[in-house]
Amino acid sequence: MNADNFDLNIFLKNLPNLPGVYRMLDKNGQVLYVGKAVNLKRRVSSYFQKNDHSPRITLMVKQVERVETTVTRSEVEALILENNFIKALSPKYNILFRDDKSYPYLMLSGHSFPQMAYYRGSLKKGNQYFGPYPNSYAVRDSIQIMQKVFRLRTCEDSVFAHRDRACLLYQIKRCSGPCVGHISEETYQADVQQAVAFLNGKTDELTQILHQKMQQAAQDLNFEEAALYRDQIRALGLVQSQQYVDSNKPERAQDIDILALAAEGGVVCVHWVSVRGGRHVGDKSFFPAAGGEGVPEIQEFGEAFVAQHYLGKAKPDIIISNFAVPESVQEAINSEHHKNIQFVSHTIGSRKVWLKMAEQNAKLAIQQHLLQHGKQSARLDELAQVLEMNPDDLNRLECFDISHTQGEATVASCVVYDEENIQPSQYRRYNITTAKAGDDYAAMREVLTRRYGKMSEAEANGESVRWPDVVLIDGGKGQIGVALEVWAELGLQIPLLGIAKGPERKAGLEELILPFSGKTFQLPSNSPALHLLQTIRDESHRFAITGHRKKRDKARITSSLAEIPGIGSKRRQALLTRFGGLRGVMAASVEDLAQTEGISKALAEKIYDTLH
Repeated sequence: MNADNFDLNIFLKNLPNLPGVYRMLDKNGQVLYVGKAVNLKRRVSSYFQKNDHSPRITLMVKQVERVETTVTRSEVEALILENNFIKALSPKYNILFRDDKSYPYLMLSGHSFPQMAYYRGSLKKGNQYFGPYPNSYAVRDSIQIMQKVFRLRTCEDSVFAHRDRACLLYQIKRCSGPCVGHISEETYQADVQQAVAFLNGKTDELTQILHQKMQQAAQDLNFEEAALYRDQIRALGLVQSQQYVDSNKPERAQDIDILALAAEGGVVCVHWVSVRGGRHVGDKSFFPAAGGEGVPEIQEFGEAFVAQHYLGKAKPDIIISNFAVPESVQEAINSEHHKNIQFVSHTIGSRKVWLKMAEQNAKLAIQQHLLQHGKQSARLDELAQVLEMNPDDLNRLECFDISHTQGEATVASCVVYDEENIQPSQYRRYNITTAKAGDDYAAMREVLTRRYGKMSEAEANGESVRWPDVVLIDGGKGQIGVALEVWAELGLQIPLLGIAKGPERKAGLEELILPFSGKTFQLPSNSPALHLLQTIRDESHRFAITGHRKKRDKARITSSLAEIPGIGSKRRQALLTRFGGLRGVMAASVEDLAQTEGISKALAEKIYDTLH
């Protein structure tokens, strides 16, 4: 139904007294808010019949032009659907805990000699997954422990299948060398089972088994094997003393999440502590984005976090929190995998100590957030003065840089600064295709035209477009002149700012160019605005040059391989596949290269000499 013929009174009168989800939309069809209701008629009508709403909700209701509803069979089903809508639509007035990436896992593959690896993505059958972990560091730390204690392989299948001698990890006792038969499949699988027991928190049982094996090896006068078990026991003891948080033995194997909600200075934080198999594997602080004015009740933040963090995702055995989780949320989470998760909001003993520590970390995270927020705000306010803009109108900046080596493999970067922070997920690289090699001006013209021309077309087609408030150009008057020509062609009025390198390219001596006002000047080296511009400019340069190097190296090695007599497309592909890419080919020895199908010893020597 279009907003033009939407009659709110008729709509409210005909709403059913059933559970469901409602969506508030503005005049442009953008979803402002998504909510759930036990009774749609009573809940939705309350928005338009009561006058005691918070400033945030009052502001939202003024913008509502249309309401859409979806009836569900129960409140639990409504909660799950609401969460799906929130994640898909990111409504302006909902509490959103933004986390663009999926959480990482430690994976043991389903091979005869399983690979131990860092994994992020949808879970696949046949493999074993442990986690999720709060960040990549926690996974890699666990992998290092497992390498030292259980010596499981971490190499890719393509490398594992073609080794003719053990790698360096075997030499330093971080791998048992299954690729070349230094360990039997039966013994390796036993090590895998021990690793699984460790990850599941059964460290005491594992230590006892290792003690028995050590004693038996000593009795058999196999002292080298006994020493290996001794080293494993020591490593496990060190890990156990440093990282285990639950001292109750029956609970060692449980996965526990500890959630601490804190609020200070108008900032809300949820601190998540992850305990897997009784071992503290890491933690992370989350800051919600609640649109509009006014602050929701503190309980709402806790409920929103639990729903968004666990619905549709892996779940622990126990969730301990300093706030109560509504029964409807508990039921929805448990219903997904028929898993009876324990929700605990009042606890004692060591768990209470860990909950208090999580609360302390949440408060510390808020203090850091406030300090960073204040620092960024000061930088933006001064930059707004420099640009002669209203500080409220300066939020999003986009910066462009061009990178190449004497015209080879030219790449342009676009780095985004928004919400008082750099936004890596919104960065973009552009391979320059039309500009003449080495022509920086033409390259800048191409990237600006491609990016903003596409945005102009999208807006003309009625799509929502997020324009920058200021565009930064890493370059002098020549690059700025090109940008002005593109602006004239596209009819843009976005402020431009050029950042030219100062004398001897020293930081702090940058020359700033404001083309619309005709000003060229320098800021003091201690200027907060200059520091912000330097940060964004340096990030744009870094992002451009890393992209350029990848493109250049790929082109060079591919062309180098193609120039070697006897290397056609099939052999080139065989090399790249076996060694996992270009770096692997360059790192391979003559003997390794000769093991590739179709590559003789003589040809391997030619390849090695060409690449080195």
